[in-house]
Amino acid sequence: MRDDQSYEGKIIRRIGFKSSKIYAIYSKTGKNGRLKSTNRSDRRYYFVSKRDSLNAKDGELVRAEVLNRYHAGMKIAKIIERINTEFFETSISQISILETGIPTDFSDEAIEIANSAEITPLNNRKDLRNIPLVTIDDSDARDFDDAVFAERDTNRDNPGGWHLIIAIADVAWYVRPGNALDSDAAKRSNSVYFPDRVIPMLPEVLSNGWCSLKPNEDRPCMAVHLWINAEGTLINHFFVRGLMRSHARLTYKQVQDAQNGKPDQITAPIMELVISPLFGAYEALKKARQKRGALELELAERKIILSKNGQVDRIKIRERHDSHKLIEEFMITANVAAAETLEKKKQPCLFRVHDEPSRKKMETLRQFLASIDIPIAKGQVIKTNYFNQILKKTKNTLHSKMVNDTILRSQSQAEYNQNNIGHFGLALKRYCHFTSPIRRYADLLVHRSLIECLSLGEGSFGGNYDYFENIGATLSRNERRAAIAERDASDRYCAAFLSDKIGNIFTGHINGVTRFGLFITLNDSGADGLVPIRSLGKSYFTYNESENLLHCIRTKETYQLGDEVQVILVKSDAITNSLIMNIYKDGDSTTYANTENKSEKKPKYTKPKKRKSNSRAGRRKIRKKLKT
Repeated sequence: MRDDQSYEGKIIRRIGFKSSKIYAIYSKTGKNGRLKSTNRSDRRYYFVSKRDSLNAKDGELVRAEVLNRYHAGMKIAKIIERINTEFFETSISQISILETGIPTDFSDEAIEIANSAEITPLNNRKDLRNIPLVTIDDSDARDFDDAVFAERDTNRDNPGGWHLIIAIADVAWYVRPGNALDSDAAKRSNSVYFPDRVIPMLPEVLSNGWCSLKPNEDRPCMAVHLWINAEGTLINHFFVRGLMRSHARLTYKQVQDAQNGKPDQITAPIMELVISPLFGAYEALKKARQKRGALELELAERKIILSKNGQVDRIKIRERHDSHKLIEEFMITANVAAAETLEKKKQPCLFRVHDEPSRKKMETLRQFLASIDIPIAKGQVIKTNYFNQILKKTKNTLHSKMVNDTILRSQSQAEYNQNNIGHFGLALKRYCHFTSPIRRYADLLVHRSLIECLSLGEGSFGGNYDYFENIGATLSRNERRAAIAERDASDRYCAAFLSDKIGNIFTGHINGVTRFGLFITLNDSGADGLVPIRSLGKSYFTYNESENLLHCIRTKETYQLGDEVQVILVKSDAITNSLIMNIYKDGDSTTYANTENKSEKKPKYTKPKKRKSNSRAGRRKIRKKLKT
C-alpha cells in the first residue's frame, strides 16, 4: 500500500484475450470469398466481401482482421495483407514462420555492416593453410562452419593416440558485440531450416560467404588442437586463432563410400593422408563414448524432397552413416575442450546443460516399459547406461521404435545456462557449444569468451559480460521456437503430400493414447495423425492412463502405446496441419474413408430457436405433468 492509501499492482496474464488478426488461405465463392485459418484449433470459415479482398486469388496466403460482424453464419473478415500469391505449397514454410514469429528481415544497418566485410589478413593469426583440413556436410549444405583433420600422435608417451585439429569459422571477427548485426543475430538466436528455404542467423554474405569454409579459399578461423589417447580420452588441448584453407568439400556419403572401399576422384588421392586417419581417431572416440555411457538413441529423421515447382516429390528417411557419427564425436570433443578451458580460466561461459529426467516423466516411462514386460523399480537411480541396456534389449523388436521415442520423450529439455549442471544425455560433466557460430548465437558467445581469456585479439567482450544476463533463457526459448517452426512445416508438407492419398491404407504405430483417441505415426513418411475414438466403433472404450491403452470390455479390443496398426487415411489438410485416420480391419471397405474429406460446403445461416417461456404458468404446467 502506498502512503496515499492506494495500491500498486501488476498484470500477471491476460484472461480471455484473443488477437483479431489471423493468417488464412483465401478462396473465391462467387463474387465474394472466404478464409480458412491456418490455425489447427480454428475450424471456422470467415466471410470476405469483394471490396475487402484486396483482389486476392484462390489459394493465396493472406493476413486478415476478424470483424465483430456476421454474414450467413460466418464471422466477417477483412484482408489487410496479401503475403504469397503463388500456389499453396510455396506458402507452407511461410505459414510456420509467421505463426511462430521468426524474424526474417535484417535491419539496413546490419546489412551494411555485413556487406562491408572483406578478407581477413594473416597478421598474428596462426597459418593453418597447409594443413589438409576438410569439411564434411550433407550434400545440400550451403554453409560450412567446421573443418577437421587427424593424424597419429608421434609422442611416445601417448602410444596409439591421436592429434586432432578442428577449425571453426571465426564469426566473432565479423560480428562485433553491440552493433546492429550482433543485435539482429541475437534476436534470431539460430538459423532455421525448412525443406524449401533457410532463415539464416546472419546475412548470406557472411553465412554463405566470408564465414563459410569454402574449399581453396582463405578463411579466418578459431581452431583447437586436441590430443586423445588410444581409448579416446581427451588428455590435452589448446586454442588458436588462425587462417585456414579447406582442401576439399566432402559429403557424408562420399566419405563413407571412400571408407567402404569405393573412393571417387576427390577422395581417392586423400584416403591415406586425410580420410583413414579421421576414421582411426573416430574409433578411439567411440570407445570413450561407450565407456562413459552416452545415451544411444536411434531416431529416424525424415527428409522432404521438393520438386522444381516447390511441391513434395517424396519423403524419405535420412541416411545415417559412421561419417555422421565421426563428425559428431569430433565436435563433441571440441565443445568439451572449450568448456574446460573457460571453466579453468574462470571465464563466464554459457554451458549447454541437460538435466536428468524428472520423477513424473520417469514414472510415465516406467509404466510404459512395464506394459511390455520391462520392469523398472520405483525410485531407482537412473543413469544413461540403464537406458542403453533397455534400447539394446528391444533392438530389432516390434517395440524398438516406440521405446526409442518414449525414452526420448522422458528426457529433460537441453538448454543454455551459466550454471553448469552437466549434460546427462552425453554423460559429460562440462559441455558448451563452440562449433557452429554461423547458425547458433550461443557458440558466438563462447568464441568471444575464449578470445577474451586467451588474449586472441579483436572481437571479445572487452570485459563487458552483460550479454550473459538472462541470455541463456532467451536463446533456449528461441531454439524451441525454431524447432516448433521446423516441425510444423515438415508436418504440413507431409499433409500436402498425403492429400491425394485419401482412402489408402498405411502402416504405422501408436505414439500416444488419450481419452479422445489414438495418435498414429506413419512408418513411411513419419507423418502424425489422429484416430478419433468415435471411429473405433459403437462399443464403449475405457482409457487406462497408467498402461497407456484404450480397452473395450465387450469386444476385448485393446489399443496400446507402441502397437503397430494399419490405418485408412480419412482426411489430410495441409492448411490446418491435420491428419485424420481410421483403424483398418481386414474386410473393411475403404470407400467410407472419403466421407470426412468431402469438399466442405459453405456454412449455412440457421435462425436461432426461440427460447421457451420461463414464466410461472409454464413452470406450473411442467410440475403438473411430472405429478401425473
